[in-house]
Amino acid sequence: MGEDKKPKEDRDQENADIEYKEEYTDYMTEIIRKAEREGHFDDLPGKGKPLKLEKNYYNPADKQLYRTLADNHILPRWVQLGNEIDLLKEEIVHLDGKEKHKKIKEVNKKIKEYNYACPSFLQKNKMSES
Repeated sequence: MGEDKKPKEDRDQENADIEYKEEYTDYMTEIIRKAEREGHFDDLPGKGKPLKLEKNYYNPADKQLYRTLADNHILPRWVQLGNEIDLLKEEIVHLDGKEKHKKIKEVNKKIKEYNYACPSFLQKNKMSES
């Protein structure tokens, strides 16, 4: 009984508006990256030295895994993917048309893989063309 009698085009536009409203922009990350590019973090004490994460920052089951990776200078796959995603996002700024669409699809594929591999509180949102 509660059928929607609006034309299909109107429903499609409403769905597109909903998707657009759900898009998330991480302004803090943008601010931090800009500060990094401008060199605001270059003279911090301890720069380039490994972090001493002796507290229980990780799931206890993963602690030994991360320690072994760090001791052997290996980044977890999700960290590598995060770096790749960041580089691709910087490239997208200078693209348009089909090239931009193709690069966004590549980023979203990497984001999906990243989200399966990373801790849940670090997950990223997919990109949209806007």
